[in-house]
Amino acid sequence: MTMEGAPGRYPTSATTPLFGRDMLYTLVWSLQLIAATIVSPILTHVLSPASFGALATAIALHQVISVLALLGIDKAVVLERSGASDGNAARGLVAVGIVISFVVTLVFVISIPLWEESLGFGSFHSLLLAVILWTAPTAAIQVVQALLLTEDRFRPFALVGTIAAIGGQVVGLILIFVVRADVAIYAWGGVGAQFVAMIVGIIVIRPSVRGLVNWPVVWRAISLGIPLAFAGLSWIVLSAADRLIIQVIQGPEQVARYQVAYIVGSVVITLLLYTHGVWAPHFAALPTNVERSALATRSRDQLYRLLIPTLLGITLAAPSVLRIVAPASFAPEPLTLVVFLVALSAFPVAAKLASGQILIVERRGKTIGALTAVAALINIALNFALVPVIGVVGSALATTLAFAALALLQRRVLPRDMPWERPPMRLILAVGLCVAAAGASILVPQTLVWNVIRLALAVACLPWFFWSFNRARRAPNAEPTGSSRSRHRAVRRNSATDDGMPL
Repeated sequence: MTMEGAPGRYPTSATTPLFGRDMLYTLVWSLQLIAATIVSPILTHVLSPASFGALATAIALHQVISVLALLGIDKAVVLERSGASDGNAARGLVAVGIVISFVVTLVFVISIPLWEESLGFGSFHSLLLAVILWTAPTAAIQVVQALLLTEDRFRPFALVGTIAAIGGQVVGLILIFVVRADVAIYAWGGVGAQFVAMIVGIIVIRPSVRGLVNWPVVWRAISLGIPLAFAGLSWIVLSAADRLIIQVIQGPEQVARYQVAYIVGSVVITLLLYTHGVWAPHFAALPTNVERSALATRSRDQLYRLLIPTLLGITLAAPSVLRIVAPASFAPEPLTLVVFLVALSAFPVAAKLASGQILIVERRGKTIGALTAVAALINIALNFALVPVIGVVGSALATTLAFAALALLQRRVLPRDMPWERPPMRLILAVGLCVAAAGASILVPQTLVWNVIRLALAVACLPWFFWSFNRARRAPNAEPTGSSRSRHRAVRRNSATDDGMPL
């Protein structure tokens, strides 16, 4: 069985527009980020630093368990649906994903007494239980949304995503103000909203129960999903283990400080991950390595251009934003450097996502898992080395260096017959100047006058960002020139002989 292109909306072309209708899906996925950004300042003022830190650590743990509960089935759904003329096999995989998510969640619920004390949740048992129960519907929703995305069913996708992203935040806040200001109460509100969203998704998708015994399809999904789950677990360790290490070394109060800065700096990383998920069907639909390479390098360069004003704007706005999202007890002034370092890691993340799309379509899940594990170990080692010396700044620096290592490793293992162009020199210079300017702004005193100037300059980055975005939307329509033209001629030559990627 070969993949000759998806039967749905994704054209098999290396010049496929990436910033059109896809951005609607990214917007829906971004609702969770937007809601968290709005709610976090409220929580920091309502909850104690210890409670907010425990919530941040519990969410990091939830992310780890969610990877195991998801088991990469969402990626398998995209590949299965993109290579089939109907959605029966993919709907069967949705049923498989839901069952796996509930089984994994049940195992962790039963085992709570064995490890909650060692992870520092002894006085937060109810919070821990709620966050773990949060896992099953969250993983199920992600599998459902993967199918809705691939079939371009935006309205039900938006409905499920909105309930999951906003419903829990709203209900949790209501419970905090109506019942009592308790972090566990807030978490239970999220549990209820996730289950409602999952039920709506199941009604819309109508998962095929027969898929539970469709062993060839299940085996293909599991053989892809287990390595990707390991990669996802390593990714969570890479991006979230720093909070666990900080809690062990410096306590939950420092976790709370780091979490506030991480929320501000990682906004762009989260958006990149959402965009990565939205673009996955495009890569799955392309029949040749040459076309995938062309799309991957073009998407990487477009993301770099968008990241230039974004990094500068976030760093400039950080002193003012930190004072809004955190009270004075969080000591926000030194956290500006943490925001800069976290935001800076978006560049290697963009490079990693570009090459990762190709590796996923090539079903090289074991390679992704091994490389991500190496990067996670680098992150852990650097955290243990740097946190005792320079505190939370060390965690941010360790994470940035680990992301850069992962991007480099993934680039090295791409197929040898795949052309891979470096970014244009002008773009590399622009990125370097942006990083230098953003870093230099941290050295400016954080007085009221200078913070106002910084904020005004940050706002001035918005037109620059939208100009870059519009340029990215128009780029695919341009006639390829230079080396790109040669690459497209190679696409036409190879497309006649390439047999596609076996499912």
